[in-house]
Amino acid sequence: MTQTSSPSNLDRARIERIVREIVADRFQPRHTAGPAQLVVNVSARHLHISQEHLEHLFGPGAELTPFKPLYQTGEFASEQTVDLVGPRRRILANVRILGPVRPATQIELAFTDAVGLGIDVPVRMSGNHESTPGCLVLGPAGRLELARGVIRAQRHVHMSPKDAERYGVQAGDSMNLIVEHVTCAATLQGVIARVHPGFKLEVHIDTDEGNCCNLAQATNIRLEKTR
Repeated sequence: MTQTSSPSNLDRARIERIVREIVADRFQPRHTAGPAQLVVNVSARHLHISQEHLEHLFGPGAELTPFKPLYQTGEFASEQTVDLVGPRRRILANVRILGPVRPATQIELAFTDAVGLGIDVPVRMSGNHESTPGCLVLGPAGRLELARGVIRAQRHVHMSPKDAERYGVQAGDSMNLIVEHVTCAATLQGVIARVHPGFKLEVHIDTDEGNCCNLAQATNIRLEKTR
């Protein structure tokens, strides 16, 4: 584990931190006009954590410290980060934890993240950890051998019941996100509707998906029910 503190890995961690800041600045929420404004956010790799695992990694009584709020009410990026270690000691450094704490720990990676870590990661909806791989998680106060819970998050849309009625969908229905662009327009299929009274209308895609359609330069974005 001493590899995590070597100069080369420190340099890598610094570079990754700079890249994440650039991505966060570039991929600001994208909007389209309508009765309820559609927001599309690129979700970089992150970790959701249980209270038990939080205290295991950061010490007894540890609590998540908000760094910045996320679009959904009550959710936030925390100041705490961890390092992930995959097969053959491949490392993803400074993976941010999102709050608040959850019943189970879950790690969400893009495909390229998973390749870099050396793990074959399935596409799953949040919370579905059946037959998913795990990895080693390193925190300042301990290490965690996570048996499962590493996924590629299925692209999805948060919506209120009113939004779902307007789009003519129910929870679990599949939708299409149409991204219009001068040079790399794309339709992202399989955007799963997640419906809850507390949700605001927001699509989540990962960094690979955001890059493939150059989301930051899109001329228009719309969401449609799958025909």
